[in-house]
Amino acid sequence: MCAQVLGTEATLQVFGKLGHETGVKEYNALMAICIEKARGSDDEEVALEEIHKAFTLFESMREQGFRIEEDTYGPFLMYLIDVEMVEEFHFFGRLIKDDNPSSISRLGYYEMLLYVRTNQEEKIRELINHVACHDGEDKYDLAGNYLLALCESDREELLHFLQVIDIQNISSLDCLTSIFTSLGKLKLDVLAEQFLLLLKDHHDRAEHVTKFIFDYVAYMPNLVVEDVISKFRSLHEKLKVKPSSTSYGSLINYCCASLEVKTALDIVEEMCEAGFSLSIEVVNAILRASDESHDFNLVHQIYSMMHRHNLIPNTDIFRSMINLSVRMRDFDSAYNMLEDAQRMNLAPTSSMYNAIMVGYYREKDPHRALMVLKQMEKANVRPDCQTYSYLICNCNTEEDINKYYKEFKRSGLPVTKHICMALISAYAACGQFEKAKKVLEEEGVLVKGSNEIKSVLVSALASNGQICDALEMYEEFKQDGCNLEPKAVISLIEHLQSDGQLSRLLKLLEELTDRDFWLDGCYRVLLYSVRFNHLSAAVDLLKQLKDRISNDEMAMEAVFDEVFFSIAEETTLLQMGFDLLQVIKNDLGLAPSRKVLDVLLSACVSTKDMDKSILIWKEYQAADLPYNILSFLRMYQALLASGDLKSARIVLSKMPKDDPHVRLIIQESQMVYAKMASEKKTEKNRITKGRKHKKSKAKK
Repeated sequence: MCAQVLGTEATLQVFGKLGHETGVKEYNALMAICIEKARGSDDEEVALEEIHKAFTLFESMREQGFRIEEDTYGPFLMYLIDVEMVEEFHFFGRLIKDDNPSSISRLGYYEMLLYVRTNQEEKIRELINHVACHDGEDKYDLAGNYLLALCESDREELLHFLQVIDIQNISSLDCLTSIFTSLGKLKLDVLAEQFLLLLKDHHDRAEHVTKFIFDYVAYMPNLVVEDVISKFRSLHEKLKVKPSSTSYGSLINYCCASLEVKTALDIVEEMCEAGFSLSIEVVNAILRASDESHDFNLVHQIYSMMHRHNLIPNTDIFRSMINLSVRMRDFDSAYNMLEDAQRMNLAPTSSMYNAIMVGYYREKDPHRALMVLKQMEKANVRPDCQTYSYLICNCNTEEDINKYYKEFKRSGLPVTKHICMALISAYAACGQFEKAKKVLEEEGVLVKGSNEIKSVLVSALASNGQICDALEMYEEFKQDGCNLEPKAVISLIEHLQSDGQLSRLLKLLEELTDRDFWLDGCYRVLLYSVRFNHLSAAVDLLKQLKDRISNDEMAMEAVFDEVFFSIAEETTLLQMGFDLLQVIKNDLGLAPSRKVLDVLLSACVSTKDMDKSILIWKEYQAADLPYNILSFLRMYQALLASGDLKSARIVLSKMPKDDPHVRLIIQESQMVYAKMASEKKTEKNRITKGRKHKKSKAKK
């Protein structure tokens, strides 16, 4: 903090005057600040000045006799590598070698990284050849560090290096792990198996072979979980080794990370059959994955599995299982688990009851939620901050808010950000907006996470109809240097939906740096642009979207579908939809989906626009989309509605009519749309006759 305000040189002087000893930890912290400032500056002179300060600190450390270890030189070398300052890197590297000769092997890692980053292939080959010919004691330590750097880049030189080095002599497990992950990425089966066989016969490495097998298969590209498991098993069989509890655990975690919970449970059974014990860590990973994948119903299978394998759950496991039961509305099972915990002499916790309480609130059942509070009192379980935040947040009256807040105050619990956010949300929902703002002034300044609290205030104001106040608060917080949560910006975009707000919405969108939140915000602003007929803005946003998710065709298609669905809801936007169709084809170089064309054709039915329906009909062929029964029906209806009965009969003659439901729709369409066309024709004739009558009277 002191260095951020005073600067590094002044901080050292202050430490000296105060008698504060400047140790390695302090020097490293000061150097980290210099490097951070250098990275954050776009001004080359400022960056060089910060690097000079870091070097001065380094010299000061040497003068005071401190040994220069990797914690000190590592971040500095990484910065020099990132900005490709080759001469400075070598100068600094020589000083480190002179000061700490034992660091030579580790410096090899950074040197190889430098040549990889600057693409100096000749230098890379020199280092590889140096190790191949080197017979010193540090040969394999140096080789291991070179390999680590090459593995991070997955360069072809890695293969050459592996062919000139004896993998059995590499002592670093981290290095061996990196080698096998790189071999997996490159799908080098033959080389991987060769190395695994060598390590299997090495007395110090044999026990780790099963881990290396996992490292290899887990990083192979374009494999689904089932294929990874199959490869894992086949390699163990081929090498005649058995998986260890560690490799089984890694495989289970891999399945959980991929949200393949059922597969993870199968691996658990296989692991237990092999004689290994089920651990709390494994169960926790599976429960988390079940929650993330919404496989709540698997909680019973998980609980049964624990019983079968004699694993006693702890309080965290019970809380997670209660939460999963509640998420699938199985409150009976949640209470049964609560009773089971007590039978196992585990004291029930507030977090267990909180899981049930929030479930009832989620189900809009406040009466049962409050019953949970009484059950906590009966069980002598004190409500915690989370309990009170749930109670306050779900209050419908100011009186109830004050009641639970007073109870919270009497409890002696500390004010947390969750309490502040609950108060803000509750007051705003009750229309007490000034009181919601006062929470920030009176309580929010005392707790950590003030940015989150301010973000909730902005969101609460916006979502409760106070969009002007929300925008004002947002601008005020920005001027104070506060970086609000992306959710607050999304809330502003969501509720700023009146006409004339496009420029403000685009500015808000620029505030979003997180990819997922930006995509969400862009989608909302895009729909706004379409709704209010801002074609150029919509086109620009579509182009930005394509740049961001160009590799995800399904995501782009989903965006287009939603945009055109919004057009279908407003018949006045048909021209806008037709213009966007041309943009998709001509500017973005993409083919429209069937859904897009179906939506536009439906809009033509509503607007009775024959010309556009014919143009869209041709787009199916241009997009190589064969006509199906739905497109035939929509085109038939569009032609009937526009009064082109002759063309309608032609489409009808080509339409499959085997399905009785199709025949029924045809009959109803003839009744509805033919009548509309007849009325339209009658009205047209009436207008024509009226005009002729007026002309004849004028002549007389």
